[in-house]
Amino acid sequence: MARLIEKTPCEALLPVTCGALTLSEVVGDRVTSVAPFRGQTTKLAAALKKLGLGWPGPNSALAAEGAAIVWTGRDQAFLIGAEAESLVGLAALTDQSDGWARLRLAGPGAADVLARLVPLDLRGFAPGQAARSQLGHMMMVLTMPEAGVFEIMVFRSMAATAVQEIHHAMRAMAARAAV
Repeated sequence: MARLIEKTPCEALLPVTCGALTLSEVVGDRVTSVAPFRGQTTKLAAALKKLGLGWPGPNSALAAEGAAIVWTGRDQAFLIGAEAESLVGLAALTDQSDGWARLRLAGPGAADVLARLVPLDLRGFAPGQAARSQLGHMMMVLTMPEAGVFEIMVFRSMAATAVQEIHHAMRAMAARAAV
């Protein structure tokens, strides 16, 4: 009989450190896609308020007490780190937990590293902002939970490639700083 062993998307790949920058994996939080049913947005907002959250506006993320909700597109968000049972009947809910790899890039120069890979001007990115964009050739969801820290979500199948690309950019920035 086959024996299955649970592994995280970035198992044995992370953490990596270059200079003052660290790329690590965020593990363990449930990720649920939330898409409000027609006519239920007010009730959904009230249910999210009980979790200490609200419905995020475009390009934003809200966080409270270990939970977050991140805008991922028109009438769609990811609820992270919270149970979604209170939202049943108000929105289409899909467990996305195993489908995504979550990375955390922290340290001075994190925006400069991502500038090599992301087609957005991240110099003005502030805590609480979110974006759905590209990381190299991969689709990603990017948030800034606090100053100098980026959380990057990519499809689980692209985890190794994302780690390789970001680590390469980190090494390039460290080499540039050493000159």
